[in-house]
Amino acid sequence: LVPGKPDQSELVARIFSKDEDEVMPPPSTKRALTPEQKDTLRRWVAAGAEYQQHWAFVRPKQAELPGVKNTQWSRNAIDRFVLARLEAAGLTPSPEADPSVLCRRIYLDLTGIPPTPAEQEVFLQAATRDTNAAIESLADRLLASPRYGERWARKWLDLARYADTNGYEKDRPRSIWPYRDWVINALNTDQPFDQFTIEQIAGDMLPGATLDQKIATGFHRNTMLNEEGGIDPNEFRFHAMTDRVATTGATWLGLTTGCAQCHTHKFDPLTHREYYQLMAFMNNADEPDVDIPASGAEEQQKKNAALAEKLLAELPEKWAAKSSVKTAKKAPEKSPAAIGDKPAQPPTLDEKFSAWLERERERTVHWQALRPASAKSNLPLLTVQSDASIFVSGDISKSDTYELHFTDVPSGVTSIQLEALPDPRLPAHGPGMAFYEGPKGDFFLGEFQLLADGQPVKFSAATESYAKNKFGKNPGSAALMIDGDPQTGWTTADRPGERHTAVLNLPSPSPAARDWTVKMMMGRHYACSLGRFRISVTTDARPAVARDLPADLDALFAMADAKLTSEHRARLRQEFLLTLPELKDETARIRALRKPTQPPTTLGFRERPAENPRPTFIHNRGEYLQPTDPVIPGVPAFLNPLAADVKRDRLAFAR
Repeated sequence: LVPGKPDQSELVARIFSKDEDEVMPPPSTKRALTPEQKDTLRRWVAAGAEYQQHWAFVRPKQAELPGVKNTQWSRNAIDRFVLARLEAAGLTPSPEADPSVLCRRIYLDLTGIPPTPAEQEVFLQAATRDTNAAIESLADRLLASPRYGERWARKWLDLARYADTNGYEKDRPRSIWPYRDWVINALNTDQPFDQFTIEQIAGDMLPGATLDQKIATGFHRNTMLNEEGGIDPNEFRFHAMTDRVATTGATWLGLTTGCAQCHTHKFDPLTHREYYQLMAFMNNADEPDVDIPASGAEEQQKKNAALAEKLLAELPEKWAAKSSVKTAKKAPEKSPAAIGDKPAQPPTLDEKFSAWLERERERTVHWQALRPASAKSNLPLLTVQSDASIFVSGDISKSDTYELHFTDVPSGVTSIQLEALPDPRLPAHGPGMAFYEGPKGDFFLGEFQLLADGQPVKFSAATESYAKNKFGKNPGSAALMIDGDPQTGWTTADRPGERHTAVLNLPSPSPAARDWTVKMMMGRHYACSLGRFRISVTTDARPAVARDLPADLDALFAMADAKLTSEHRARLRQEFLLTLPELKDETARIRALRKPTQPPTTLGFRERPAENPRPTFIHNRGEYLQPTDPVIPGVPAFLNPLAADVKRDRLAFAR
């Protein structure tokens, strides 16, 4: 528009155009303007094109209270507006309702539950003395009731699209009930609306964020989660983001945003670019499971540990009983020639322990952890930790490759150890990053390759401390990650939150090399990359094997008998007892009691680290596969602009 100059205004040129590709409205809409309407628009532009923004996008101002005739009727400012409208229409207010009706209305409005006869009688008795005081007292009592939060939380949970299942195809359960309880509690404690808003959009970013504030960010985790095997998890994360933009617009701005996902909004002042700038505020967040400490969990853990110790102390007696029965059943009939010979005696428990200890000592090697000089991947962020392990964060795909470079490798390496390590930051505490479709916290390592100075190195064998494949017939063993087939590999389903190891043997000691490159390829029909791991090497000549034993035992195995204290021997003997096949049922129970219980979880947000931001792009016609220009977080022009010195993140947006 060029006010006062219709011949220079694009609007006028478009509505009078004869070109079907330019005329507005387009012929396809079948809503052509009449000549009179066109002339009206031309004259409006010529007259100055005075335009008033829609009231919804104009900063509100405090209105003066209207004058009324019946000045005694109004009890508050709202009443004045209502009464002014009634008087303007020549109407008078309805008489006050009967106390019994008022009582029922208050109960239904505040708690959604009608009063019991006894509760109504109490109110009626109070109303006979002072109706207004009775109403205020009842309202205060119901506002303080837990039922108030339960009643009104339903309204907000609808806006938050609260759901206890993931939606889509399998529609598996999700644990997000703590967010529901947070909303109820926020209403019952009369939390101010600005804080109610900030905690749900960016509670995790508040200084010293509490568990409750992290739980509050579950607002935007209520989006559906697609667990179908053939999907791209990052594509459906994009769809979740468009849902979050739409929900933010509808809930806090009272605005439809969906049109602007594909093009500039035709009816609301939201451009295509502003839509993705709005998305950028929320897009830079990871989506972790937040642990919820269970009431009495620590005490229960102590009870489990005490019971495990009691059962462990009973194992020698149980072994002796089972061994005597087994010996009696297997005793062979003696031949005449054997009469008088001394029968062979089965080994005692002490003898078995000594043999086990000697065997494990022979299998114990010295491992030296290698610290990568660099660690990179196709998508996830690999961060080297202080203990030389690598922690993986960020987005993962169904086909991830990690590449590690080492420059301090000793010569004469005979075996490599890969430790898959648990971490509380990972789904189900790891060691993997699987979060949908497959077992949470699992991984699937399809190929492990080694190059020394650029030349491939073959392995002669591989063993693992534990393996289980949740899908397919192959066992998921470590040997399958060196077979050249990325469709087979090592996996540790059903034992999340534990340390697992794989040992790869070289056919001969490695020569000196300036540079080692390790490539690890992961992926299946779902994203299942390794989340935390460490690589170590040994130069010991004895063959190394992976063992399902605690890592701290290696130091004890390396000690001579004379240096083992009674505590050391007791520790070793405990682990020995847990390896006896005759006691597999008992040891399974002890292991289960020893295992830390997985705490309840809820879904939340966690801002990504500064070194690994997630970029946001404009998407042509809203298509996930058509990203174009990058954008930074920004608010639409109709909102108050962010201060120039404010960091553009979710917290600034929420405030």
